[in-house]
Amino acid sequence: MYQAPYPPYDPTDKEGFSYETVVKRWPIILTGIIDNIYRVNHVLSVSHSEEAANEETLSAQEKIEEGKNLIEQISKLKYEMGRDRPLETITHDGESMVDIYNTELARLTEQGKGTWFTAPWLYAECYLYRLLRSYFSQTKHWNKHDPFQAQKQETFKKSSQAIFQLATTMHELEQDKAKLGSDAQKLNIIFREMIQMCLWGNATDLSLLTQMTHEDIQHLQSVGKDAQAARKEYILTDDQDKVWSHLMGLKDARIDFVLDNAGFELFTDFVFADFLVTYTPYVSKVVFHPKMIPWFVSDVTPPDFKATISSLLSPTFFPESKSDEQISSLAGSALAQDPTIVSAPKELPQSRQHLKEMVTRWAGYLESGVFALSVSPETPLGASNSNANFWTSPYPYWNMNDLAPEVFGSLKDSGLVIFKGDLNFRKLTGDVKWPASTPFESAVGPLRGAFPVLSLRTNKADVVVGVEKEKAERLDSGGEKWRVNGKYALVLFLPRA
Repeated sequence: MYQAPYPPYDPTDKEGFSYETVVKRWPIILTGIIDNIYRVNHVLSVSHSEEAANEETLSAQEKIEEGKNLIEQISKLKYEMGRDRPLETITHDGESMVDIYNTELARLTEQGKGTWFTAPWLYAECYLYRLLRSYFSQTKHWNKHDPFQAQKQETFKKSSQAIFQLATTMHELEQDKAKLGSDAQKLNIIFREMIQMCLWGNATDLSLLTQMTHEDIQHLQSVGKDAQAARKEYILTDDQDKVWSHLMGLKDARIDFVLDNAGFELFTDFVFADFLVTYTPYVSKVVFHPKMIPWFVSDVTPPDFKATISSLLSPTFFPESKSDEQISSLAGSALAQDPTIVSAPKELPQSRQHLKEMVTRWAGYLESGVFALSVSPETPLGASNSNANFWTSPYPYWNMNDLAPEVFGSLKDSGLVIFKGDLNFRKLTGDVKWPASTPFESAVGPLRGAFPVLSLRTNKADVVVGVEKEKAERLDSGGEKWRVNGKYALVLFLPRA
């Protein structure tokens, strides 16, 4: 298999973001899981405390005991992580990827890299989520529990203002559909807005937003034209023109989204997909690729994907809109912190109807096959499927042909494969110490030219490629954490060979 000419990022480097991840971010995430289990146990305990012993009560008591054991396991994991203990072998739990993780762990251990601070960051972070899944999968009552689901849903609800605005924007586009026709120039203008919307939509990454307020999240989700224009200067490399030229050469093609986050970002992915199939002649089908286990806190699983449509169609899922006074206060606070951030406007009275109309169209597309998930939306957490297992492996994507021939073969038929977010970028480039000026086509190794690739990535990890040397040096000398703070982004395209 391909090996990059540069080493991976070293978590022992206290100047690197990987060190901060092991020391700060992962313990916060583990604490959140413990809190989630504790809250479920508390609800079960209260609701069954005064009931007579019956089958349901006994089942609840069993679940509570299993929950206590999970809390104990995860607390021990958190303790060992902070003390750089060896990574434990993942128990064979009947789900996928166990042998792959354990074989790689054995290899790293032989090299003296089998502890939390010595293992390559990409492997250790993927391993963490697979290990956590093994804890849950071996239980009777928690094996289908997603410890991040409540957090994902709550954050999704707080995205309502931006969602309603986008729904109204798409409604207006539908009204002008006849005028729009197949005018490539007009379509290109809308396409550019869609790219920026989809790019900055992944600002809501729950594995990274460990110390951000609800208002901070809303500011990041601002989708107005002013915000898009202001943010454009933060796109360090922008291949939008190349992507558009490529799309115009397609006819009734299939597009693939390798998904990142659930909630608002998945919503923006749907909006982009809707634009491509409804308003352009270039695309007739979109396939979405999820993760099969709870992954990096907020990534899309099949249950998340299914729940998105029903949540958006529910008249009670989103809270009522804020008052004019509250919205003005939010806008003032946002501008005070960052003049490039524009808070979302007040919900229009008809926005809920616009959202219903749009999402009803999406539901129809899912039924007819215009939109499709790469696995059945009914797939439970932890199920094995050769079309999706690879996405939760610890390996870079450049080994896809060797390790996941079914996935590789499917994507070779795609008109464009859109890789969303930071982790997908890390896996495309192997998460190694490439010089920032390394061409994207070099950093993807053997994946180069296999199928058309579009990477939409806001910078939230050290690895960066495809940036002009002088620009990267200027940013480095400025002292800003431009590689990891989510303020800068990359839009990188590679054509089929």
